Amino acid sequence: MIATLGALGALAWLFGVVCFGAIIPIVPTGAAVSSAAALAFHEHHPVTIVLVIAAGAAGAYVGDLAMYAMCRFGGEKLARRLRWLRDEEHLASVKDKLKAHEIQVLLVSRLIPGGRVPVLLAAAFAGLPWRTFVTANLPACALWSAVYAGIGVAGGSIFPKPWQGIIAAIVLILVVNQAVGWWNKRAAAST
Repeated sequence: MIATLGALGALAWLFGVVCFGAIIPIVPTGAAVSSAAALAFHEHHPVTIVLVIAAGAAGAYVGDLAMYAMCRFGGEKLARRLRWLRDEEHLASVKDKLKAHEIQVLLVSRLIPGGRVPVLLAAAFAGLPWRTFVTANLPACALWSAVYAGIGVAGGSIFPKPWQGIIAAIVLILVVNQAVGWWNKRAAAST
């Protein structure tokens, strides 16, 4: 009974961390999901891994809804205060891609480090209907959570101690984030 309450508390904590991180994008939400999945793997509870995916996806979904609402109601004036949105060409490019491929862009933006917030803002500015956003964001959050949980399980399966798997998952996520950032800067510099 106590172990079950502890697991439910940990899942609620994971939900809260991911939800908060979706609203305040400085929290490493992917690392939180990966770490929880690595711990669940070492405890030999496959059902818990599924619950980690569900809690991570639910937290991301609720956080994204809150962020989208803030973007819709705050308007472009609020968003212009953000440093990386002052570039009109970048924002126009995201809006154009979003209008052409709404659902695909929302799906992919969740998986690209640093890609979610600009797409959410562009969707809000372009007037993407709530219904479309709610529908497209659900599978995006589920896919995102499953990918990061998979990273955690992979790290947990390679290393004998749970803390080693957690560290490996966090390092892998940081390396991927840095590589994507480097690639984006390189692509922007060449255009």
